Amino acid sequence: MASSQCCEHPPTLNPASGQGCVVDDLGGLKAYTVGPPACKTAILLLSDVFGYEAPNLRCASLFSILLDHYSEFSKERVDKGFEDAKLVIEALKNKGVSIIGAAGFCWGAKVVAELAKCDYIKAAVLLHPALVTVDDIKEVKCSIAILGAEFDEVAPPELLKQFEEILSLKSEVNGHVKVFPGAGHGWTTRYDTSDEMAVKKAEESHQDMLESFAKNLN
Repeated sequence: MASSQCCEHPPTLNPASGQGCVVDDLGGLKAYTVGPPACKTAILLLSDVFGYEAPNLRCASLFSILLDHYSEFSKERVDKGFEDAKLVIEALKNKGVSIIGAAGFCWGAKVVAELAKCDYIKAAVLLHPALVTVDDIKEVKCSIAILGAEFDEVAPPELLKQFEEILSLKSEVNGHVKVFPGAGHGWTTRYDTSDEMAVKKAEESHQDMLESFAKNLN
């Protein structure tokens, strides 16, 4: 499901933020890229509805490719995001990239869940996911980490517990589920940088994401 939480605390977008660069044509799409261009490993980050100009999201984009997204929720938009992501993956492979992971924030997590059902990526991370269902998790084929919040109407801890139970039965999949106490939906990217505790929780989630990829992308 999606809720008003998905649009709370909108970031002040800044196209000049971060230390990466915008590529106008990566599989026919605009993408914000960070890291050495000759790297054989790539991590796709699929944003929430606010897109790839959110400064806090770009801070989490180390050695990655951040795809712009669409500012509304619908099955058609998710399907379009999935098809766009496949085009970017194909373009990366044509550039010599051989190992690909993907992380999705909010409804970007739904697109990553779709990729994780196929052979497009080797590892996935879902952060405060929206629209992701039990049936999606049942079909996951690659390693996956799911990072959720205690106070999340979109993906409440009860749903994450179901995800964890399903993953525990999938011996072929390295699955990990973590709920952040005191956090709310969107805490990984839409946090107040003057709030020390909020920054700490966001940075912890970013570190968890990176450690999951370091463990599973090899």
